[in-house]
Amino acid sequence: MSNIGIFNMALPPETAPHLKMESGPVQALREHLMRSLSLRVLNVPQPPKVGSVSEDEVDTRIAVLFSGGLDCTVLARLASELLPLEQGVDLLNVAFENPRLAARLDPSSDPLAIYEACPDRITGRRSFKELLTCCPGRRWRFIAVNVPYSETQGHRSEIVSLMHPHNTEMDLSIAYALYFAARGAGIGQIDPETPSGCQHVSTPARVLLSGLGADELLADTCGMPPPLGVGATKAYSRSSSWTSAGSWAIEAPAWEKCDFATTAATTAGEGIELDPEKRVLRLLAAQLGMRNVAGEKKRAIQFGSRTAKMESGKIKGTHIITGP
Repeated sequence: MSNIGIFNMALPPETAPHLKMESGPVQALREHLMRSLSLRVLNVPQPPKVGSVSEDEVDTRIAVLFSGGLDCTVLARLASELLPLEQGVDLLNVAFENPRLAARLDPSSDPLAIYEACPDRITGRRSFKELLTCCPGRRWRFIAVNVPYSETQGHRSEIVSLMHPHNTEMDLSIAYALYFAARGAGIGQIDPETPSGCQHVSTPARVLLSGLGADELLADTCGMPPPLGVGATKAYSRSSSWTSAGSWAIEAPAWEKCDFATTAATTAGEGIELDPEKRVLRLLAAQLGMRNVAGEKKRAIQFGSRTAKMESGKIKGTHIITGP
């Protein structure tokens, strides 16, 4: 573990000052993320054009693994501050047909209803609207990646192979979401108020931003792991391999080694509590004009996209998967 940096292990005082939007740690986190993002989103080569391209096709080099939650939406918003205005950003939002939940639906209902009812689809569309309000000059495109249960099972063996040596039910449910989102194909929408304009699209982007690891960075875990940041390193090793089939350069700015050490040292060193609600990041979202996003509840990707407990509600995440 010697290559992941030096971490501040000091505990904050019992009476920590109350964080505000103008507090030093909030600005420090913004600066660290902007610096890290600039290395990942600027000067990305324009993707090669495949087939016929219309005259109004927008130059899109960056996509975001987008649940509409706090972490990914803050990254999308900050990336927009760095990118030239003529470049678009694709927001990849994945939702699954969970057979246990699908069985409860009215057979005559809209086939897309099972996907639109996923928690991450609901928050994703809501945060999509907020990004449009905050950055009206940017071309945001929401890509709804809908995955039928049959397709999930058809790719199971390949996903199990990609996620090796991880081998639990929780690993598999997370890998499903990352794998299918990384394919970058779904129903595209530019204006949330005009569903009729939706069409099947594939993102041309080759850099995929992910907010995975922010929980570990900001100590939003069930017990702070010693040292702070080790959990996020594990999260990165998972996501970078599980999306490899999509030909992406997956980038997670929150895990940059200096960000681990410096952000933790700034917050803990100044006596700011690293609380389980990620207050520093929520205040940053509010500072960026995203009040609704700042209040979004934390939700694990496997529950938001409904890849967890597909076959049985009794399966635990710690169970070892069997079969290919």
